[in-house]
Amino acid sequence: MRAKRSAFWTMLALSAIIAAAGIHTDSTATVIGAMIIAPLGTPIMGIALAIVRRRREGAVGFVFFGALLVIATGMVFSLLLPTSYALLANSQIAARTSPKLMDLVAALATGLAGAVAHARRDVAAVLPGVAIAISLVPPLAVAGVCLGQGAGWLTLGALVLFLSNLLALVLGGIAVFTATGYAAESVARSGGSGHTRLTLVLLAVVVLLPLSVNSVVSYLLSAWSAQARAVATEWISAVPGSSIAGADVVSREIHIRVRTPGDLPPVSGLLGALRGRVPDGVPIVVEVTQGGTINAGRVGAPS
Repeated sequence: MRAKRSAFWTMLALSAIIAAAGIHTDSTATVIGAMIIAPLGTPIMGIALAIVRRRREGAVGFVFFGALLVIATGMVFSLLLPTSYALLANSQIAARTSPKLMDLVAALATGLAGAVAHARRDVAAVLPGVAIAISLVPPLAVAGVCLGQGAGWLTLGALVLFLSNLLALVLGGIAVFTATGYAAESVARSGGSGHTRLTLVLLAVVVLLPLSVNSVVSYLLSAWSAQARAVATEWISAVPGSSIAGADVVSREIHIRVRTPGDLPPVSGLLGALRGRVPDGVPIVVEVTQGGTINAGRVGAPS
């Protein structure tokens, strides 16, 4: 048992370091490597099994302290980033700080697949794929990096993503373990599950509320980005040979990508043209193909 615990903490620490390094270098391949070796999925499945059997086990402690370890590792790696570092320019961070309901849907399906793989040895070969799909360690590492940089809202977004994945794994595990007969031995037990059910309900509320709000906000921003692209096309038409490559939503900001052989027109003109087309307060970021980025400001703000 001691050897298994030692292996768990060793692999988790290494996974946290790999994930934090992959985030620091914006390397998708490195982050995927951290997902594959991360052992957090096993104690989370242990939580689901303990709930089905109505037993108290130490899996919760492994998940809780394991999460703290990964967050702390991310915070240490954040010290390597300059204070002026644009966190959302890093695709690994931007992809994990704005979770939506669809992320929970995917996590639920992945949780069911993971539970089946743990319950049946003949399909255990799919576990590496499950580890990649469910993404447990990277959101925690992102939370640590963002926390170390003082980005509270981004930290919260990454934590919500982790909690949604954790909830999906637990619910998937409960469903599969119950269906495969693991609950049979607990039928005679009385009580003991009220607090567990309440905890799951509260966790579901904590996860669903921000996911729902963020999904609505993202939908609205997507609609507004189409308006922003049309306005930006008119704005850049004053520069011959220029065009708009796209207008995308990146963590509640509208990023307008501009191709231009010359200088940009004043961005104040763009913000003024967006008045009435995009709600006041929406952040606008202009990205130039030559590599420059201009934080134009917020729609409706004094210039």
